Amino acid sequence: MSDVLGAWGVPLAVCAGAIRVSTPFIFVSLGECITERSGRVNLGLEGTLVMGAMVGYGTSYLSGSPWLGVLGAGLVGVLLGAVHGFLCGRPRVNDVAVGIGLMLFGSGLAFFLGKPLIQPTAPRLPAIPFGFWSHTSQVEDALRVNVLFILGVLLAPAVSFALRRTRWGLIVRTVGESAEAARAMGYDVNRVRTLATMAGGFLAGVGGSFLSLFYPGSWNEGLSSGQGLMAVALVIFARWSPVRCLYASLLFGGASALGPALQAVGVSKGYYLFNAAPYALTLLIMILSSSATRVSADQPAELTVAR
Repeated sequence: MSDVLGAWGVPLAVCAGAIRVSTPFIFVSLGECITERSGRVNLGLEGTLVMGAMVGYGTSYLSGSPWLGVLGAGLVGVLLGAVHGFLCGRPRVNDVAVGIGLMLFGSGLAFFLGKPLIQPTAPRLPAIPFGFWSHTSQVEDALRVNVLFILGVLLAPAVSFALRRTRWGLIVRTVGESAEAARAMGYDVNRVRTLATMAGGFLAGVGGSFLSLFYPGSWNEGLSSGQGLMAVALVIFARWSPVRCLYASLLFGGASALGPALQAVGVSKGYYLFNAAPYALTLLIMILSSSATRVSADQPAELTVAR
């Protein structure tokens, strides 16, 4: 890309990388945002992401339809979310411990069941060629945007609206702010949190299908690099706002694309340091936004209660 575009190749590569890398983060962070707004933390979304990638790829391979693969990935996310919600609803069960257990279970089960899928090639998700106007192949490739990215961009304000303006959103936020108040109003707290966790699991599964069906577009055991766990940090950084989750995902995606973009123009020194940029950026943001004396006004109150 740098041979044709010169210095413009770097920002174009970063933008293209931001779109591709951020897509699974968008879905997983939105799913975790819904879950945490109900007062529950789900660290098992990493396992859901990997399991969704495997099921999505397998379903696409067997059915010949990548969209059925996306649906299958979402449904397995719903199932894992239901298991998480059921276990966390038991007395004296810790959300974090259950999440870690399901993260390991989901990842291990996906690696075990997905071994026959490493070699076969499944139909991939289509992309919209926004670079049709250009005669440069690098520009055309960079501006090939997957439909799931567009859905994720539209989903962020939709989730924000649902949480703020609908009865369902009011119930979820009430449960997340005060379980006692929700019970006094006649709501089943465990049921609401389980449904929110299932909704979050569906989105995380869809995010996993993007990894196997578009970018990088194959199934292997090293497909995920901790996106599910990073999504929890992105939600905190975004202060539990779905729209800010979208911005944070794009920022993280752009930082992830910085290393390969610089390498493409011949900057090889410090390559691994640039690859660590998104994680360093996340740590820096978390440190700068943390406080020992105050709790974020946007944080659901029930998240501060040790259960």
